[in-house]
Amino acid sequence: MAEISTLLELLAVGRDDAVAVAAPNRAPLTYRGLRAHIEQTMTTLNRFGIGRNDRVAIVLPNGPKMATAFVSIAAGATTAPLNPVYRGEEFDFYLSDLGAKALVVEQGSTSPAIEVAEARQIPVIQIVSDENNPAGLFEMVSELSAPVSSGGPAETDDVALVLHTSGTTSRPKIVPLTHQNVCASARNIRTTLKLTSDDLCMNVMPLFHIHGLMAAVLSSLSVGASVFCTPGFNALQFFSLLEEANPT
Repeated sequence: MAEISTLLELLAVGRDDAVAVAAPNRAPLTYRGLRAHIEQTMTTLNRFGIGRNDRVAIVLPNGPKMATAFVSIAAGATTAPLNPVYRGEEFDFYLSDLGAKALVVEQGSTSPAIEVAEARQIPVIQIVSDENNPAGLFEMVSELSAPVSSGGPAETDDVALVLHTSGTTSRPKIVPLTHQNVCASARNIRTTLKLTSDDLCMNVMPLFHIHGLMAAVLSSLSVGASVFCTPGFNALQFFSLLEEANPT
């Protein structure tokens, strides 16, 4: 059996009716629903002129939409998740350094990233969701329309995820991770944690950070398990969310 080396292959493992993504007070999203969402997202991005290895900056709050935006955009382009609490000058540095082809934000967002993107002539894509839909489902809205240079699903050596180093000792540096890289990371983590399809991970880690993206989301999805996506860590809400999620 060939080794899984793209996100689409990785996400094909979960049973159609099994829960992929859950969230507080929302209907869960099954693997069948997640896979359909990914196909729709790729088609939409291609229609916008965005395809393989095009960098898409994502500025979304923690939660199910951030999780599904990460996997669905990475399946056919390159994701660049950014900390939503950055200030304008920080967004200016990161969006410029990334050479972002588009910025993804929630409809109604007041993030300073939007003003920066507009000043740099980076198209802004809004995601719109219906609270009655399963967790993580959204539509993309933009006036973009352009031919795509390389559409369809990403391949093994395409870049799935771009992150920056912390910049503690010098200017932050871009770290590109290919599909093969992220699939290997997910595989290693699930092996270490002995995850199975019966597991449910409750995530409180930031999803603009490698730990939340890999150790919580991708390692769980790689084995057909479930991820319960919270808005992040809140000491006052933690135990009630723990009771609702009932994670393994």
